[in-house]
Amino acid sequence: MKSIKLLVAGLMAIMPTLAMAQDAAAQGMGVMGQVIFFAGFILIFYFLIWRPQSKRAKEHKALMSGLNKGDEIVTSGGVAGKITKVTDDFIVVEIADNVEIKVQKVAVAAALPKGTLKDI
Repeated sequence: MKSIKLLVAGLMAIMPTLAMAQDAAAQGMGVMGQVIFFAGFILIFYFLIWRPQSKRAKEHKALMSGLNKGDEIVTSGGVAGKITKVTDDFIVVEIADNVEIKVQKVAVAAALPKGTLKDI
């Protein structure tokens, strides 16, 4: 009987604490929690989307500015060839003997190592 009275007394002492915790959970995160959540969301957005995309854009810009006559390239359409002429916005690509096409520089997907076209 004494143990039941101790148990009831202990529960009565804990009840106000449980009630306050339940009220705090019902109110939500609060202002500071929302600020931390928003900052975390911004960090995730930066590291997963914005930073890799800007890195790829810088690499592509460097590729376009480094194109020279004689380089072997592949366009975004899958056409492989050798550059015969470079202008500001366009390049002339030889895709077969005596077959040349004009391509915008932004359409270049990758520069190939020298001699790659001979192996194909």
